[in-house]
Amino acid sequence: MGKPAATYTYWISTALLSLLYLTSAIAYVTKGAWVRQALADLGYPAYLVPVMIAVKVLGAAAILSRFSVHLSDLAYAGMFYHLLLSGLAHVGVRKPGGALPAAVGLALLAASFLTQNAVREVPSPYVLTALL
Repeated sequence: MGKPAATYTYWISTALLSLLYLTSAIAYVTKGAWVRQALADLGYPAYLVPVMIAVKVLGAAAILSRFSVHLSDLAYAGMFYHLLLSGLAHVGVRKPGGALPAAVGLALLAASFLTQNAVREVPSPYVLTALL
């Protein structure tokens, strides 16, 4: 992939991933009762809602701002596990359609993570490891 294509891929996937996370955080704030019920249906406790709001906003901010490569990589890892476990939770309760946003998020996350070194000034040391 050439540098211009990698640049477009990175910024589009990163913007969409961040939009997914920020939209989700807004829904957690504005539709709290619905979110708590949805989490309960998946077997998760309601006290996770405020934690998830903070984590979603901070994760998106860490990746977009990238003031620390290590913090950005940690945010990518956290998002990876969150999206993977979210998708598996939906499949586990036999609601595979609910796993679609997680699958889209995983695809966006992979595209963003794997193309970040072509765009960002300080490279992530983990991209090459992920490719091997």
